[in-house]
Amino acid sequence: MNKKNKKKMTAAILIFVTCILPGQVVLQAQDPDSRPSESKWPTHGWAKAKPSSVGLDEKALAAFDADLASGKYSLVDSFAVIRCGNSVFEKAYSHDYGTIYAKEAKMRGPLNAHLTGPYNYFDPAWHPYYHGTDLHSMQSVSKTVSSAILGIAITRDDFKAGLDTPLLTYFDVAKVKNGDDRKRRITLRHVLTMTTGLDWNEEIAYDDPKNDASLMEATDDWVQYVIDRPMAHEPGRVFNYSSGVSELLAYIFQKETGQDIEKYGEKYLFTPLGIKHYWKRTPMGVVDTEGGLFLNTTDLAKIGYLYLHDGIWDRKQIVSQDWVRQSLTPFTDAEEGFKYGFKWWLLPRTDRPGYIWMARGFGGQRLMVFPEENLVAVFTGWEILKDETPDRDLVNRLLPAVRTQTCAAAP
Repeated sequence: MNKKNKKKMTAAILIFVTCILPGQVVLQAQDPDSRPSESKWPTHGWAKAKPSSVGLDEKALAAFDADLASGKYSLVDSFAVIRCGNSVFEKAYSHDYGTIYAKEAKMRGPLNAHLTGPYNYFDPAWHPYYHGTDLHSMQSVSKTVSSAILGIAITRDDFKAGLDTPLLTYFDVAKVKNGDDRKRRITLRHVLTMTTGLDWNEEIAYDDPKNDASLMEATDDWVQYVIDRPMAHEPGRVFNYSSGVSELLAYIFQKETGQDIEKYGEKYLFTPLGIKHYWKRTPMGVVDTEGGLFLNTTDLAKIGYLYLHDGIWDRKQIVSQDWVRQSLTPFTDAEEGFKYGFKWWLLPRTDRPGYIWMARGFGGQRLMVFPEENLVAVFTGWEILKDETPDRDLVNRLLPAVRTQTCAAAP
């Protein structure tokens, strides 16, 4: 679940990744060892280099690191920088979450409906790290990764339905509550773009008992909870952030392809990119595509790297260029000044035309892609009871570290 409203945090992993996009960047003449190479794919780990060797200001990164360590950006778990296929800056910050959230972990509430287990957000065995491993909760970044897997299945022709297929095609309409003509007009495209028109309240704090995302997670059958919601708007007209709508992706994927979306993703996304993961499931065994994915710090950057390369990984087309293009094209106006594509947030640039592509998640998970700079930034954290740092504040700390537009070392 995105948990991206008033209770999220920013920052914990920062990763820069740069690559060449066809037709966009021409490198200046430079030492061959300093040039980005299309053969430098981080499938088995990122190469190491100094920040200055890839045009980054180490002092700016160190200053950001000091602010993260001091608590200026609240509960930060790690910070890393990758550019031009090289890991150039990595730091980790330890927090005793068992102590920090000890009181909340014992109190039943919207973020702790079951007192223990995967949907107690204060249980240190599950959050923010999975059972003491380096796999960090991604929360609503899971939505973006789920969209990528759907795109891969469409690319491979395993998901054959078009995006204008009615959502109710996958349900027994006789068992769906609050049915009307508007609900029959919801399509898969509306599910991807948060414009279904279903009545859903997630624009309040996640520990508010009226938040539909938390109410959904307190039930056993999440899918039924979502599809039974009444309609509030005509589909396609109003953006309304809904973790529940994103949970429908796992159900739809199973119905259309006959395959489990996690197992499919393992075969066609995670394994080819060398990504380790864990993925939570609902009480009914449905993959939690709205917020249950766990990845480690540097593997999340690979998703941005894949999209910067138009869906290509190590000379193989993992997801089609057309799906990448559609995903990153604004479909609707969203909240906080963002536009929204296929589970991607698109933040308008203030310094030039274009957008910063983002995946965002509760607690401070952020995947930021700067296409003009060929740069990816990733943040993770677990600040879930306080307001988050605005995304633009983070952007304004990142860009000053870039001293050269290409991978050339700064003069």
